[in-house]
Formats: sequence, structure tokens, C-alpha cells
Amino acid sequence: VHAVLYTHEHADQTNGLFELRPFYWKYKKRINIFGNNRTIRHLKTKQDYLFKKSFSGYPPIIKANLIKKKFFLGNKKEKIFFETMIVKHGKTNSVVYVFEKTAYISDCNDLSIINFKELNNLNYLILDCLKFNKHPTHFNLKEALYVHNKLKPKKTILTNLHYDIDYDVLARKLPKNVSPAYDGMSLKL
Repeated sequence: VHAVLYTHEHADQTNGLFELRPFYWKYKKRINIFGNNRTIRHLKTKQDYLFKKSFSGYPPIIKANLIKKKFFLGNKKEKIFFETMIVKHGKTNSVVYVFEKTAYISDCNDLSIINFKELNNLNYLILDCLKFNKHPTHFNLKEALYVHNKLKPKKTILTNLHYDIDYDVLARKLPKNVSPAYDGMSLKL
């Protein structure tokens, strides 16, 4: 792990920051994290010892980077270009990352994304789908499929699935080019 991209500051997205320590120990290099100003500020407030030398004796293992509208990661041979957009996630905002004809939209209930031209002609749309029933801060299955049908990516992968969405039950209900995400899933971009 050389970099971590954060979508927003909620605990379910950020609580694993401390668990990046083994990667620091192995490579003896601070790990770059990327997020919007609100997320970075939140992380620095809650876990300041990870960012700067402290009385605890822990070395700083994290380097914070504010995202820009467009940025890249990697070296010359493996450079990946990212474009970001801000979407609604209830009363807060979440960052969408678009890269390599792929969009990652993990926490969102903003149906206006169907109008974002950057989300057209994607190979992969990785999209929030928390529940079968309506939810105030996340897409449900009906909304996620609506977004899929409007944006028409080659493949949509539903992520952020809640405990009450059984993988096999969901997989049987989905169109051919839509599938539920699972732990350990990898994609060839």
C-alpha cells in the first residue's frame, strides 16, 4: 500500500488508518493519503500522532494530501490519472474518483450524478447500494439500477452492501452486466 484515497470523513471509511502501520514498518516510508479538506482535517484531529511526531514515541507514518479536481498517482510507467467530483451523501459530501474509465462512488444518494458527463462511457461503475429499501443517505437497489440504466457503463459493481443484502439473492435479481462486490474482488482495468 503506497496510497489511500478517502471519499469522506465518516468512521466506516476512515477507522482503518491506524492499521496502515505494518506498511510503514515494511517500507520505512510514510504512506500518502488523499482526501478533501474536511476529511484530512478530521483525520488530523482524531489521529494526530499518525501525522506528526508525538510524545507517544510513534513515528509519523502518514502524509496527508489534499485532492484536486484532477491529479495523478504513480510513477512514469504506472501513472494513473484521477478526476474528482463532489456528490451528496445525506447532509455531508462524498468524493467520486474517476480513473481509467472507472468511477468509484461508494457513499451517495445523489441522483443528479446521471447528468455528469465524466460518468459516461465507463468500463466500470462501482456504485453504492446499501439496501433493498429506501435509505436517507445511500442508494438502494432500485436507485442504483436507475443510475446504471442512465449511465450505461459496460459493467456496474454494487458496493457498500449492508448485512441484510444476501449476495446470492442479490446476484439472481441483477441484470447480466451488474454484479455485487465481494471481499477480495479485483478488476483488470
